[in-house]
Amino acid sequence: MERPFCQVDVFTDEPYLGNPVAVVVDAKGLDTEEMQRFASWTNLSETTFILPPQAAGADYRVRIFTPSKELPFAGHPTLGTCHAWLTHGGTPHRDDVVVQECEAGLIELRRDDGRLAFAGPPLLRSGPVDEQTRLHLVDVLHLHPTHVVDAQWVDNGPGWVAVLLASADAVLAVNPGVSDLDIGVVGPYPPGSPEAFEVRAFTPALGGFGEDPVTGSLNASLAGWLLDTGRATAPYVASQGTAMGRRGRVHIARDDNGTIWVGGGTVTCLDGTADL
Repeated sequence: MERPFCQVDVFTDEPYLGNPVAVVVDAKGLDTEEMQRFASWTNLSETTFILPPQAAGADYRVRIFTPSKELPFAGHPTLGTCHAWLTHGGTPHRDDVVVQECEAGLIELRRDDGRLAFAGPPLLRSGPVDEQTRLHLVDVLHLHPTHVVDAQWVDNGPGWVAVLLASADAVLAVNPGVSDLDIGVVGPYPPGSPEAFEVRAFTPALGGFGEDPVTGSLNASLAGWLLDTGRATAPYVASQGTAMGRRGRVHIARDDNGTIWVGGGTVTCLDGTADL
C-alpha cells in the first residue's frame, strides 16, 4: 500500500545541515513489526509513524522508532513529525497549539518566531551521577577527571546522562570510545558569542556508539539543568552538529509558567510515497 512519506531536516533553515527524520504520514493498519522493519531500513536515527489520536485533546498520535527499538519520546522527530502533519493538511484543534500524543504522553507544540517548538517533557531521572558512573563517563570520553565540571542524569525518555565541560572547544575536542549509555556533552561559548553552548550527543542507538547531529530531547533536558543551576539564562541558542559538518541551531525559551520550549527550523527535503 502506498502511503504519504517525507523526510524532514530539523533544527536548520537550510536543507541537509540539520538532523533528518523519516515520517510515514498515514500509518493506519501497520503493526509494530512492520514499523520497526521500515525504521531499520531507513537507517536514520529515528523514523516516525503518524496515527489517529486516541487521547482526548490530541491532534495526532505518533510512534517513534530508531533502527533497533521504539522510543517513548524524542525531540527532533517531534518537530519533524509536526511539520509533516501540518504540511500534509493537518489542522489542530487550537490555532496556536498542536498536541502530539506519544508514549511519553501529550506533548504541546507551538509556533515560536516562525519555528516550531515543543514543550520539554518532565524528567524521568535526574540528580548527580554516582562516582562509578562518573569514572565511566570520564573513561568513555577520554577525559581527565578534572576536565568534568559536573555530571548529571537528565533523562526525559531516551536515557540521557549529561557531562558539562569548561568550554565549547573542549566539547568539540571530545573523541569518545564506546558505551551503553546515552551521553550528552555540553560546554559554553565565550560571553557575547552568537550561540551560548556547543552540544554533542553520543548514543548506542545509532549502532556501535554513534553521534547524533542535533538532539531535541537532550537539549530540552540540558536546558532545565543549565537554567536551574544558573549556568544559562533564557532565551538562548545552542549549537550542535559542528563536529559532523552540520549547522544545527536549537532555540531555548522558558515561559512564565516555567515550561521550557525547544524550537528550531524544519525543512522538507524528500516528499513522496512509501510502499508499506
